[in-house]
Amino acid sequence: MSDERKDLNPAGEEPAGGEPEGATPPADVPAPRPGDAPETGTPPAKASGPVEPETVPSWKAMLQGLGPRGLGLKIGAPVLALLISLGITMILLRVTGADPVSSIQSMIDYGTTDNSIVDIINRATRYYLSAVAVAIGFRMALLNIGVDGQYRIAAFLAAALGGALALPAPLGQMLTIVAAMVVGGLWAAIAGVLKVTRGVSEVLSTIMLNAIATGLIAYLLNDKRLAEVRPGSNNVATPQIPESGRVGGLNGFLSSIGIDLPGDVYGLLPLAILVGVVFWVVINRTRFGFDLKVSGLSPSAAQASGVNARRMIVYTMVASGVVAGLIGMPELLGASYAYSLNFPAGLGFTGITVALLGRNHPAGIALAALLFAFLDQTSDVLQEVDVPKEIVGVMQGVVVLTVVIVYELVRRWEIRLQQRAVAAELATGHDLAREAAGSAS
Repeated sequence: MSDERKDLNPAGEEPAGGEPEGATPPADVPAPRPGDAPETGTPPAKASGPVEPETVPSWKAMLQGLGPRGLGLKIGAPVLALLISLGITMILLRVTGADPVSSIQSMIDYGTTDNSIVDIINRATRYYLSAVAVAIGFRMALLNIGVDGQYRIAAFLAAALGGALALPAPLGQMLTIVAAMVVGGLWAAIAGVLKVTRGVSEVLSTIMLNAIATGLIAYLLNDKRLAEVRPGSNNVATPQIPESGRVGGLNGFLSSIGIDLPGDVYGLLPLAILVGVVFWVVINRTRFGFDLKVSGLSPSAAQASGVNARRMIVYTMVASGVVAGLIGMPELLGASYAYSLNFPAGLGFTGITVALLGRNHPAGIALAALLFAFLDQTSDVLQEVDVPKEIVGVMQGVVVLTVVIVYELVRRWEIRLQQRAVAAELATGHDLAREAAGSAS
């Protein structure tokens, strides 16, 4: 099933006609003429009239990645949005007193160096996993704001487990990764269970769970509990993961195909790519993905088609938490080898903006993750041209808002065009019927 919204009949099946979104289908039963006796059990005919307006709220369409259907509009909308955001960004740079052209050129020059490319790829890997975790919930119109807490508590407990055990490869790596996935899934399941049993909004529960995760990590990250003080510093961290439990970089493989980079590229980059592929296949090619999207679009229609919407909420939150548990793994197993006070934080909130920018599609999320990683990496060079590095945060916000607004405007415009086309076809059909009846008489 494609990403676009499709109307469902009471049995939960897709209509065979394939009418455009928001269109009123022609009546299946002819309207009774005066004097005809009504037939028992015959549904009343739908009166011909104006086309029904679009019923999907804008916020739900945005979360579920609904957008233009035409290929030209799918390509043109993001290009237009990026051009508009680039123009706004250049105006902002001019307001700050900087030369927009030289500032952007400095960012491009710095971001395309070998060292920067490695950092951008590694940042984008973490952003990508975070955005996919968020997008799983978004596909069902669930706002999983707790991805940040889910990945941090998962990374911390997985680091403590990996540092306490010394297993031969690849058992050590697999144990740490599986442990992080389990912890992330269980932590996210709390919000799902609270929603279906007590009606607690997942927004409130996941925000509170973020705070609880922060407090729990602060309590356990202590040299008297699950951590130790690093020699020669005040930093507190879990025990180092042994060599057998680490994941080496991809530089050896890249060198074999002629790509030589100075830094280590995360060895779990292929895992992130695999997660994106599995996400797309499950959402678009499986019954679970169909049930997930239908439950988000219309719980009543899902219930009528035999889908337990309450159970789907829990399953979706668990799946989102499982992917969230993987966010910290590239850094933990490929660079830091321990969870410390300076372990990367805030990735869950970045994932929300990346998911929105990528329209919750794996390919779009990948491009958005690379863009955000590029902006983050090149923020420091702006200080050399007397531009505050905080302007990058403004640039990121402008890009997201512009893309969201342009996509929604183009989507509504395309729907109106489809509605007018269907109305014209229906009117033409009625005229032809009258002409046929007149010629027969």
